[in-house]
Amino acid sequence: MRPPPGATVEGAPRDLDSGAPRLADIAAQASVSEATVSRVLNGKAGVAHATRHRVLAALDLLGYERPVRLRRRSAGLIGLVIPELTNPIFPAFAQAVEQVLVRYGYTPVLCTQVPGGATEDELVEQLEEHGVTGIVFLSGLHADTTADPARYAGLTARGVPYVLVNGFNERIDAHFVSPDDHSAARMAVRHLADLGHRRIGLAVGPTRFVPSRRKTEGFTESVREMLGSGELTGPEGELAQPIVQRTLFSVEGGHAAGTALLDQGCTGVVCGSDLMALGVVRAARSRGLDVPRDMSVVGFDDSPLAAFTDPPLTTVRQPVAAMAAAAVDALLEEIRGNPVQRTEFVFQPELVVRGSTGQLRTAASP
Repeated sequence: MRPPPGATVEGAPRDLDSGAPRLADIAAQASVSEATVSRVLNGKAGVAHATRHRVLAALDLLGYERPVRLRRRSAGLIGLVIPELTNPIFPAFAQAVEQVLVRYGYTPVLCTQVPGGATEDELVEQLEEHGVTGIVFLSGLHADTTADPARYAGLTARGVPYVLVNGFNERIDAHFVSPDDHSAARMAVRHLADLGHRRIGLAVGPTRFVPSRRKTEGFTESVREMLGSGELTGPEGELAQPIVQRTLFSVEGGHAAGTALLDQGCTGVVCGSDLMALGVVRAARSRGLDVPRDMSVVGFDDSPLAAFTDPPLTTVRQPVAAMAAAAVDALLEEIRGNPVQRTEFVFQPELVVRGSTGQLRTAASP
């Protein structure tokens, strides 16, 4: 029997205004019928798993506590080890991974490294002590070519499934999920060249990190190809050489790199992260320059606040949701005893053009 419009659910929690949750509100949020909401909240069968998940997500988003009958036993704990929370792309990745894990009934355990705090190895040891079913590593020591990869072989030997995101390492036999850093750098260079920039620089992290190395390779290859074709020949016939400035993954690091690139006459800058790009914008403004009239800046990540900076940041977007889903799928196949080929899954990034890039202003421009 279909519940009457505006009906409430017996035994469901009360809302923030001391009223019972309205089926209509939950149904609208979940894009399902009130009858479906009623079946889910009363623990009835006959509702698809994906639909049931949408109803529960709507309940959570509306601020209601789930009825006791709907609280499921966890399928297990999955550790998520990330380097920090100050860079917005890492919380975005963490949330995307956690959303996928919850859909499969697993409970995520977030572990964050902070200066002076627990190391990656110590966090892993603690996760193992708590009996985690598997671990997702994001931009961890696997991405550092100077780190000992034996730690991951030890996990395999102890029977702990894991997957590695951002930072392929051929010395580790594991599942890897990465964005195409080569392609990201190349499309950023192409965008700036199409806007008329002839002296283009790269602000990127230390060379020991695989993503930095790959971005540098893509940037250098692209610039050299354009030099060979004459696309980056200046108005007086002077060739612009690839200019790479290595720095820290931070706003301050970007500021330092931006200052150095300005000193070398760059009018367009490709950055290894959005935070670096914001630092480059700051460096330009400290010289009295306007972005994008005097300098164009391209970031990398498309972190959640990139569209709201001043100016809104042109950036290369990591496909976070797709990468998170692939990482969890590969991990769960390992957990279920059905491992897929251990290889690198590479995802294509997307250039998102906003206000931090523009046509190069020449001496004759107004």
